[in-house]
Amino acid sequence: MGSGWHEWPLMIFTVLGQCVVGGFIVLAFALLKGELAPEAQRRVIAGMLGLWVLMGIGFIASVLHLGSPLRAFNSLNRVGASPLSNEIASGSLFFAVGGIGWLLAVVRKLPLGLRNVWLVITMVLGVIFVWMIVRVYNSIDTVPTWYSIWTPLSFFLTLLMGGPLLGYLLLRIAGIDGWAMRLLPAVSIVALMASAIVSVMQGAELATIHSAVQQASALVPDYGSLMAWRTIVLTVALCCWIVPQVAGKIPAVPLLSMAFMLLLAGELIGRGVFYGLHMTVGMAVAG
Repeated sequence: MGSGWHEWPLMIFTVLGQCVVGGFIVLAFALLKGELAPEAQRRVIAGMLGLWVLMGIGFIASVLHLGSPLRAFNSLNRVGASPLSNEIASGSLFFAVGGIGWLLAVVRKLPLGLRNVWLVITMVLGVIFVWMIVRVYNSIDTVPTWYSIWTPLSFFLTLLMGGPLLGYLLLRIAGIDGWAMRLLPAVSIVALMASAIVSVMQGAELATIHSAVQQASALVPDYGSLMAWRTIVLTVALCCWIVPQVAGKIPAVPLLSMAFMLLLAGELIGRGVFYGLHMTVGMAVAG
């Protein structure tokens, strides 16, 4: 029993991966709209470096989870048959296509038409990557605490909370302040509200799940307080982003950076609870 912090490499990998996908979608739409001047577009593309740095950190963390990092490529041995292999393959494909396309765009070797195709393909690959992460856990019917609707909802809500904030931060670093950016906080607010509802409903469901030897609600005894703290931290993060806009000001980059760090902290709390809820059915399961 515990809060799942022993799985910190997977916590970092999944949370960062989902935020990066969401952030890329925001930047891709900003470029696809075609309203930015060429110089502004170049700044946005240059700002994508932040996405690939975070994705690289996520993959390094995932490798540390392996018993022997030198055998990391063995995780790709069963692509198509193993959810884990599919996760690593889809993530690597998203990272490779996104990174190579970004590099070509930075050195101006990617024509506008091909750049738009690259943006769309990379967005699709990103969503597939997040779904493959979901399938690693949501396909195990012997782990009833993961084999539920709450797993895909929680993972995609991380994308919808962290992605807009990360994308907004990178756009501000690039000196962009379009009207459409003011819609991004609304996406994160709705996602936060939905995430809080999911936490409450999942907490109620835990009391109904048990095996012959284990009660799901006993896996993380502090589930309620941890999820409450998570919600508080996420709320503070979004307030750092939204309050300046309500006051008619543009959020400063340092404040947005702090907001994103707080959001990561909140989501890592939630992801730790997720891994702490791991259990197997044992002799029997009811729920």
